[in-house]
Amino acid sequence: MVSFQPLPNFKGLSKLGPMANLNPHLEKLSSYFFFQDVDQKIKALQTKNPQAILLNLGLGDITKPLTPHLLSALCSASQEMGDKNTCTGYGPTQGYPFLRETILYGEYRNLGISADEIFISSGAKCDLAHLQELFALESKIGVTDPTYPVFLDANVMAGRTNFWSENDECYDGFLPITCLEENEFLPLPPKTGCDLVYLCSPNNPTGAALTRKELRKWVDWALEHRSVLLYDGAYEAYISSEDCPHSIYEIEGAREVAIEIRSFSKSAGFTGLRCSYTVIPKTLLATLNGRETSLHSYWKRRQDLKFGGVPYPIQKCAAAIYSPEGQTEVKERIRIYQEQTQFLLEGLKKIGLTVFGGINAPYIWCKTPQNMSSWDFFNYLLEKAHVICIPGKGFGKSGEGYVRFSSFNNPQVLAEGLLRIKQTAI
Repeated sequence: MVSFQPLPNFKGLSKLGPMANLNPHLEKLSSYFFFQDVDQKIKALQTKNPQAILLNLGLGDITKPLTPHLLSALCSASQEMGDKNTCTGYGPTQGYPFLRETILYGEYRNLGISADEIFISSGAKCDLAHLQELFALESKIGVTDPTYPVFLDANVMAGRTNFWSENDECYDGFLPITCLEENEFLPLPPKTGCDLVYLCSPNNPTGAALTRKELRKWVDWALEHRSVLLYDGAYEAYISSEDCPHSIYEIEGAREVAIEIRSFSKSAGFTGLRCSYTVIPKTLLATLNGRETSLHSYWKRRQDLKFGGVPYPIQKCAAAIYSPEGQTEVKERIRIYQEQTQFLLEGLKKIGLTVFGGINAPYIWCKTPQNMSSWDFFNYLLEKAHVICIPGKGFGKSGEGYVRFSSFNNPQVLAEGLLRIKQTAI
């Protein structure tokens, strides 16, 4: 056995010659990574007060297990892998046809989408981060504020910004699309064009969902400016308002301008399994070397090169969602989360807090009381009530003055959390 001895000291590295160079754009990432900061503050409280029982009302993960029918499908498919007559090797990078066709029938029939325009992936976050690779480095990117941090950070790492401005609390080189309380936190199309815009509806963190009228404005804007809309619909299953479309492709013309991403994580409890899908219509074109070409073909090439596909048992489990038994179970699970959201929403209102969202999403956007900063309110609830929320500042400059609550925890935790907040007498 070869034994490797540690280097004597760090200074000795210079004698070995220059080290490999890292991607310089990594240094441009804001030093402010708020999820890490949240964890550190929680750990600090637990160290100071180990007897404290913390209640997480900011949870972004599911708390209920897979439903019986989905679990049965997962176990059955896993058993197939142990039988030489049914085991599978490498699957198609784009996803097995049985799942893509099932999704097509369950979600997109009569919307002009075909099964070969659907790509199965290992979580919406991955595709949301990687789709920007299709676009030129000089592309102008529009990002809503507040926003899911991956939208910005993936483009920063790619080199689409020069610096992070501590004074302005933003990156240069991006087109900010501010979502304000006076507009119910809905993004408005900018007056100028850009190449790619990230939209999230229902929105994480605000819980706001674009209506048909508002989404029509965005599609018309994209058609006019020849822009691409990257439409994050991860929380689509929670839409209950009749005037809010479940898919952007319900809007005429969207197949020429939009990519849609959906996830099974929060709808069917797949956060531990990882399965999602992205729809890229072949009618969605962009310019390459002066000629129009399909984004679909280049995304397929990218996936064939870089992605190994989602495991067969997980895809079989995802397909089971669309069976009659799966639909009954999943809709019941979503109904429970929706009821919990309403319970939390009404409870926060009774306490006297100003809240938004919570109708079409499992998240509630709460205005901080007495003009407290989002971090001050987070710290106050953590220290005084041992309740965890998520400070809105972490989602962007416009998130200041708000915090995010989530209904994913169990009802007992939500009820106890509300009682503790009430007793703090803010």
